[in-house]
Amino acid sequence: MSIILNGLTGALAAQAALNATSQNVANAMTPGYTRQGVLLGSLQTPQGGSGVQVSSLLRFSDGYKNLQLWQATSSLGQYKAGQAYLTQLEQVMSDDTANINEGIDQFFAALNAASVQPESGPLREAVITAADGLVKRFDSLQQLLANQQTTIESQRQGVVSQVNTLTQDIALLNKQIAAGRSAGLNDAGLQDARDEKIKALSDLVSVQVVDTPDGAKSVSLKGGQPLVVGADAATLATDGPGQLKIQFASTQFTFSDVGLGGQLGGLADLQQQVLKPMATTISELALGLGNAFNTQLAAGFAPPAATPGQPLFDTSSGRLKLTGLAAADLAFSSSATVSGDSGNLTALVGLKHQTLTLTTFDPKGNASGTSAVVLGDVFTQLVGKLGVASSLNQASQTTATTVRDQAEENWKSSSGVNTDEEAISLMQYQQMYQANMKVVAVANQLFDSTLAMLG
Repeated sequence: MSIILNGLTGALAAQAALNATSQNVANAMTPGYTRQGVLLGSLQTPQGGSGVQVSSLLRFSDGYKNLQLWQATSSLGQYKAGQAYLTQLEQVMSDDTANINEGIDQFFAALNAASVQPESGPLREAVITAADGLVKRFDSLQQLLANQQTTIESQRQGVVSQVNTLTQDIALLNKQIAAGRSAGLNDAGLQDARDEKIKALSDLVSVQVVDTPDGAKSVSLKGGQPLVVGADAATLATDGPGQLKIQFASTQFTFSDVGLGGQLGGLADLQQQVLKPMATTISELALGLGNAFNTQLAAGFAPPAATPGQPLFDTSSGRLKLTGLAAADLAFSSSATVSGDSGNLTALVGLKHQTLTLTTFDPKGNASGTSAVVLGDVFTQLVGKLGVASSLNQASQTTATTVRDQAEENWKSSSGVNTDEEAISLMQYQQMYQANMKVVAVANQLFDSTLAMLG
């Protein structure tokens, strides 16, 4: 009987192994599927061996490799999130039709041309036209930055909504896995689904994951704020520009979204480190130019009027606009009585080389002081900084892509399905099954021979 028992347990073990192998082959192309197998153990009795048993079903998951993959996914999501905005800014700011430097050059070129004949009506009109073109360039670029901020805010809302959906799914899977384990059920498929949800979540925001004894996974942000604890999920929400809040049970956390990693952190870094400093610099350039020009106009005259010159630009709203000053009222003269004088016009032309006091920012986008920059160099420096930021982000994105791909291949080396290996396993377990069934057949023959002898 022990021979039959040995053969039957061996055949059953081979069948279980074949089931696991066939499951692997069937899911070879399933995203996130983790390879399964069986752990065989020898059955022993005081009288000797009594066959084999399936000690446990195996799921070839490596927690460290999972963590590497999630971290690499977060880094890639962070750098990808902002690149489209940086590329758009580069294209617009380098286009001659929107380039502010081009508008400044045209404006001062019109002033230079007017210095030849300060009283000329057409030349004065050309100055007004060039000023209007410069104002429109500033307005166009500032509107682009405002539109990007609006789009980013909308994207933040979408990312937060996705985070909440994923955390609720993870919490539900935690509950199902814990219930399945207590009932002795195979939860490999549920664990695969949960790991895929965590991977998708890590693309949105960098996470920390901790295993718990009941098979659940607790998920939190980099700063420790909880997202999932067991079967409970937090609710994430935006709380104004640059701020987020988490509601978990009866506790609420408010924190900055800078440095969170993933898409949410990438958008926050873009706003804090690029868009806000750029918007501040462009505004300071526009208002600095307008105020300097108005101040110099006030020092001149437009004969026959004996009163000081009137402003050309309106800076009261925080944006550069025209006041509607007529071309004939431009105070080009330094004399209230000499209409052909161009003394003040010469001073106006010289403003292009005047310095402006601008706010400086550290690499994190925080104001760090002020510096004096020549008016004509401000936009050039701004374009240069944007180009450097975009190039660094592209390089970081390329590196992050390589790291993510390597992490994924590393994960596949231990958890992914190799069809060649599974084909070999199929043949091995098939031979094991056939051999054990042969043992059963031989045992039956021996039993029948013994009965015949006794009969």
